[in-house]
Amino acid sequence: MKYFIITGTSKGLGFSIAKQLVTEGNTIFCLSRKQNNELKGLATSKDVNLYYFSCDLQKLEEIERVVDKIFTAIDFTHAEGIYLINNAGVVDPIKPAGKASTKELSTNIRVNLLAPMVLSNLFIQNTKSIPTKKMIINLSSGAANRPVYGWSSYCSTKAGIDMFTQTVGLEQQSEENPITVISFSPGVMDTDMQSIIRQSDKEDFADVENFIEYNKTGMLRSADLVAEKMLELVFTKKVENGKVYDIKSLI
Repeated sequence: MKYFIITGTSKGLGFSIAKQLVTEGNTIFCLSRKQNNELKGLATSKDVNLYYFSCDLQKLEEIERVVDKIFTAIDFTHAEGIYLINNAGVVDPIKPAGKASTKELSTNIRVNLLAPMVLSNLFIQNTKSIPTKKMIINLSSGAANRPVYGWSSYCSTKAGIDMFTQTVGLEQQSEENPITVISFSPGVMDTDMQSIIRQSDKEDFADVENFIEYNKTGMLRSADLVAEKMLELVFTKKVENGKVYDIKSLI
């Protein structure tokens, strides 16, 4: 049995990842504020164990409560693999520093950086002594590598998650039962996040015309394709602990 803990599965890439993991021998734990009925129906039709946990990733006490429930449900004696996919993320606030509210900044940092760090920390604590395949996949972005006007929070949190990944990967090298930790940058996708970006004011987001053009010219990859390439990396490639992978190198 393989176990998967996935955040942000109600739509977008998280939904596509979970959908492709609905196969025999997998158990999927979904963390999101809303359920996806299509995903639940697919799991039922294929007789695959899929559980939804309502969780606001801004609230650390909720994360701890849900993780406790999940690890109580895992049968470690028969676990062929345990995977954490930190997919959930927000791009707002799309505006220069000085124009964002404290609440907007806090939400961005909690969802994009603090929640994945807390989830990873709890994952490591709960699986430290388990001698099976264990992996954490953190969703990154090209914005982690360059400043983007209007994305100071998003760029900073994605850069932070990449450094967290690299550091934890280094630490795990000395563990008796190491966990493999990687970041995965999915590139530009056709998701609701892209729609939000395209509706931005140019004075707040200088690159808005470029993103409108990506959509018009069909440059946005489907979430299903990105999920397929990410899972192909996880299951069929020899990955390097702590490495940041970009989908461009896999297509």
